[in-house]
Amino acid sequence: MTEPATLILRASLRARLCRDIEVSSSSTLADLAEAIVAAFGFDLDHAYGFYSKLTGKLFDSPLRFELFADMEASGSRSVRGTRVTTAFQKVGSAMTFLYDYGDEWRFRVEVIGTGQAQPDANYPRIVSKIGKAPPQYPDIDDE
Repeated sequence: MTEPATLILRASLRARLCRDIEVSSSSTLADLAEAIVAAFGFDLDHAYGFYSKLTGKLFDSPLRFELFADMEASGSRSVRGTRVTTAFQKVGSAMTFLYDYGDEWRFRVEVIGTGQAQPDANYPRIVSKIGKAPPQYPDIDDE
């Protein structure tokens, strides 16, 4: 079977708060993480990982891809060395993207479609935004 030229993934924080991101088949999970964080207006200044469990104790996931795997030995696979198409193999595939282990921003990431690469497009790219993203660091006075 031929690999799709692009994947379209939906990164959701909750219902009616998501971003659809198109990535090329050569994009890594690190590229996807950077695109998700940027799509929500966050700074990429924390560690992160992708986990096969969608709820519960993510660190018990049978399949884990973490930034830590690129820095030290762990039971996880590399985000920099893993292509998105390896972790998300078909439409409907889903994982949890955990960003910032302290604040625990949990995004559900699911493949919602495939496409053909456009010669003049830059990937990854945001193709849809639903809802207003929360601030990464809420004001202390707002709590």
